[in-house]
Amino acid sequence: MITYCKRCVMPSSKPDLKLDESGVCSACRSFEGRKEINWEDRYQELLNILERYRSKDGSNWDCIVPVSGGKDSTYQVIRLLELGMNPLCVNATTCDLSDIGKRNIENIKKLGVDFVEMSPNPIVRAKLNKIGLTHVGDISWPEHVGIFTMPVRAAVQFNIPLIIWGENSQNEYGGPATASESNVLNRRWLEEFGGLLGLRVSDLVGLEEIEQKHLIPYNYPTDEELSNVGVTGLFLGYFMPWDGYTNALISQANGFETYNKIVEGSIVNYENLDNYQTGIHDYFKYLKFGFGRATDIACLHVRRGRLTREDALSLVRKHDGKFPWTYLGKPINEILEPLDMTIEEFINICDRFTNKKLFLTDRNGNLVKDKDGNLTKVKFDN
Repeated sequence: MITYCKRCVMPSSKPDLKLDESGVCSACRSFEGRKEINWEDRYQELLNILERYRSKDGSNWDCIVPVSGGKDSTYQVIRLLELGMNPLCVNATTCDLSDIGKRNIENIKKLGVDFVEMSPNPIVRAKLNKIGLTHVGDISWPEHVGIFTMPVRAAVQFNIPLIIWGENSQNEYGGPATASESNVLNRRWLEEFGGLLGLRVSDLVGLEEIEQKHLIPYNYPTDEELSNVGVTGLFLGYFMPWDGYTNALISQANGFETYNKIVEGSIVNYENLDNYQTGIHDYFKYLKFGFGRATDIACLHVRRGRLTREDALSLVRKHDGKFPWTYLGKPINEILEPLDMTIEEFINICDRFTNKKLFLTDRNGNLVKDKDGNLTKVKFDN
């Protein structure tokens, strides 16, 4: 049975989320602990680290900033430029880059940075999207792997030891790595929290005529390669107070473009704007665990006092878990086209991954859907 955090609206069905004896989730407890952080000390620690890695003679970039074109990576670039760093921005191209995502990537370049795009073979990428969707219920599997592996590969290739990531998602959304000392992203963090979902890159060889040579972008460098360069990946959110809404405001003031209405499945217009496949990814989270993007964002705002828990519940009920007929205005049939998949085939996969303990079924065990294909959640105590 699902229970909900007494402070936010995160359900116990979220993988790795823990509710304590008071019914408060680990993400809320992690955020609560930030009140005890001395941010001035953390900021000074960051300055010391940046000075240590700064190129003394200007012969190489000071650090790598992985960028998607979203609000957070835009914010990362802004802050590091303010701190006098000369970053190389590395973009691991999203699976189905949106028009607004393209414009926001161009905006990052205009901030005044060198920019490298690592764009994997789109034919292989589409195969990986389909494998991820059919095998583990995640169309974005190759993207979630690539956003971690490709910047690290670039760090080795260009001999740049320092990588500056944004948030530690384990701290923001709850998980086993919510301890405040979780400020380093390394191979262990990637393998445990980086979105592999039990599907290893090596498992893909032989599927859909995929060969080892097709998987180079998705393989983490060897320990020897990392050691030779001295690659270190740090979370900026460990050293500065991290808030997605604040990041969006600062990014907007520096040219970042938001959507012209609330993003489908969300409650805001500034999140997840770069990939047309995101709606499908978020929908499968809802099918598996009974919550989606609206819940994630609502919880962030509840913790920061911008939403009451009651208002958050109302917004989540209104926006979470709708069948993804469109995303950023693009119809689902066009999103599925590169996968050579029909809507009917997609719906069958959806039904296969749906947790029937969380949704209403008829006497024959078939999922109950409305005229728009939306499911009805079993009522739990909120």
